[in-house]
Amino acid sequence: MREQIVILTGAGISAESGLGTFRDEGGLWAQHRIEDVATPEGFARDPERVQRFYNMRRAEAREAAPNAAHFALAALEAVQDVLVVTQNVDGLHEAAGSKNVLHMHGSLARAMCGACAARWDAPLVMQVADACPHCAAQATRPDIVWFGEIPYGMEEIDAALQNATLFASIGTSGNVYPAAGFVAEARRLGVRTVELNLEPSAGYSLFEEARIGPASETVPKWVAELS
Repeated sequence: MREQIVILTGAGISAESGLGTFRDEGGLWAQHRIEDVATPEGFARDPERVQRFYNMRRAEAREAAPNAAHFALAALEAVQDVLVVTQNVDGLHEAAGSKNVLHMHGSLARAMCGACAARWDAPLVMQVADACPHCAAQATRPDIVWFGEIPYGMEEIDAALQNATLFASIGTSGNVYPAAGFVAEARRLGVRTVELNLEPSAGYSLFEEARIGPASETVPKWVAELS
């Protein structure tokens, strides 16, 4: 019998691909305050700083390659019904071959217009003066969900959890809502839950099962058991 699996992924699954997390020392995030580069208010204060920051992140993501955990989840789609809900904006799930991916926090590969809400493929380098290709307003920004904004696809995620038989959380801290609340909702619905993480998350006690260790090791083993 095929499982109906919802998989939440966070920065931890991409860390082994060389992409830093909020908590890494010396990385991009360590050089900037979240309030300055990941909020609508920060963009309003200094759009050039924000564009430079995401241009650097976009360049980093382009150089990164999927790791064994990404490839394992892509392979899982061949034998189970899988929705990957990712908080990551790097595109590594798709690069590994995953097809059913929902980017709840947006994507570095996309741009949007703050005036008309149009979206399009982002160039490698975005400028404050870039005009929207749809309405011509100079209001372009990365298509990233910043703190204080509503994540994408919440209705679709809720529907997927309603139908799920298994919920897995991979490489997430359990500190950022609404994603941090998915495990509680899954438990309320009677869905089996498992956490795969380098260390226990803030919501560790809510999971029925935990696999602790690097994602490139724990995820392929877990997928092999489900295949």
